[in-house]
Amino acid sequence: MFRLTKTFAALSLAVGLTMAASAQERITFKVVGQPAATGLIQKNKEKPFFDNFAKNTGLPIDAEYKSIDTLGIKDTEQLRVLKAGLFDIVSLRVSQNSRDEPTLLGMDLVGASPDYPTARKVYDAYLETLDTRLQKSFQVKLLGVWPFGPQILFCKKPITKLGDLAGMKVRVYDQNLSKFIESVGGTPVPLSFTEVHQSLSLGVVDCAISGPSSANSSNWPEVTTHQYPIGFQMALNGYAISLKSWNKLTPDQKTKMQTAFKTLTDDIWTYSQELTQDALNCNAGKDPCTTGKKFNLVNVPVKPEDIATLRKAVSTVSLPTWGEICDKSNPGCSDAWKKTVGKVIGVQ
Repeated sequence: MFRLTKTFAALSLAVGLTMAASAQERITFKVVGQPAATGLIQKNKEKPFFDNFAKNTGLPIDAEYKSIDTLGIKDTEQLRVLKAGLFDIVSLRVSQNSRDEPTLLGMDLVGASPDYPTARKVYDAYLETLDTRLQKSFQVKLLGVWPFGPQILFCKKPITKLGDLAGMKVRVYDQNLSKFIESVGGTPVPLSFTEVHQSLSLGVVDCAISGPSSANSSNWPEVTTHQYPIGFQMALNGYAISLKSWNKLTPDQKTKMQTAFKTLTDDIWTYSQELTQDALNCNAGKDPCTTGKKFNLVNVPVKPEDIATLRKAVSTVSLPTWGEICDKSNPGCSDAWKKTVGKVIGVQ
């Protein structure tokens, strides 16, 4: 009897150890990252985080990380590939995926986030609404959001104000921005980021909109002459995980994962702001310039009346244009925005 008890205890211990080992078995998540061409946030923050994923999360999970421009996947298809189960996590390009899910763009309407503090308020107000929608529509969970920074204007023709865009072809990346450029007389031309340098060089477009640091990393100042640092949008991006992958985690693992992504995104918010000012200096050939290459762009002072035009556009252009589209696919979308984002920025 004593031997049986000892044998049973030994078996129980063995089973327990096997189960524990199984629970700690290493797995690998397939991850789609930002385009490498977008610059230093991808290179210095995002890629290192995923290259050391197990260490940074404290979980037995490795990440097979690849930038989207090396995968042959369009940055407009990220939600689809997640839903299809082809990847576990994507570095979600918000504006670019808004055609598939218009609710996304409520995070970054033209004119709604003219600076970093306001952009953070918008994100905090809208995160729960957006996460709920993504879980329902695409079976993905939003783990956090961060900004590339103010999306400003680069032109190869002289410009002193927004009104000078009349008759010019301007690179844009979402419908909301297209409508605004039309409202000031420009002709919007949708182009992916990797197409812009050549398009500027060949005269396909006269101007293009992006962040100062991304533009510097991709040598846009080689093919432009002026930068106009008015922030149309903040180019918010997020990290999304498929619910199938998320639900494999235990409650404790989910907490660790969420904490790790909050640490990463908080770090990027700070880093993005530092990069923006430094890149503006670099693009104009001024010091301090520590993170980019020096060029010789004319840095055009922003006209107060253009700031007022952009601010007014939230209620007259951005919200009506987006709200009509979003409400068709997600009834009540614009009302939810007014109760969250609209409330914190004073737009109803």
